[in-house]
Amino acid sequence: MVRIKRGNVARKRRRKILKLAKGFRGAHSSLFRTAKQQVLKALRYSYIGRKNKKRRYRRLWIVRISAGLYSYSLNYSKFISLLKKSKIGLNRKMLSQLLILDQAAFDILVNQVI
Repeated sequence: MVRIKRGNVARKRRRKILKLAKGFRGAHSSLFRTAKQQVLKALRYSYIGRKNKKRRYRRLWIVRISAGLYSYSLNYSKFISLLKKSKIGLNRKMLSQLLILDQAAFDILVNQVI
């Protein structure tokens, strides 16, 4: 039987994990077994974090739009339904940016919808 030598492959795999664990505290960045566990956990948290970021930004845009509509004595849900009825295809991010960067254009939009 031929002897299987996999030193290079194993070293490369371990080096890849330890590279991902760079910056972790204590043994989590230097010992392979603990680093592997922490890298898996970190990747799981980063996946969840990317989903949560989308939720946070959507919530922020809704709050901004709602605050902008306060002077018109119009609430957010009514405004969105009026937008859909008038077939204006602006999403919440665009509406929020419009409110911040160009207040006059937002005023025109609200008056057009009402």
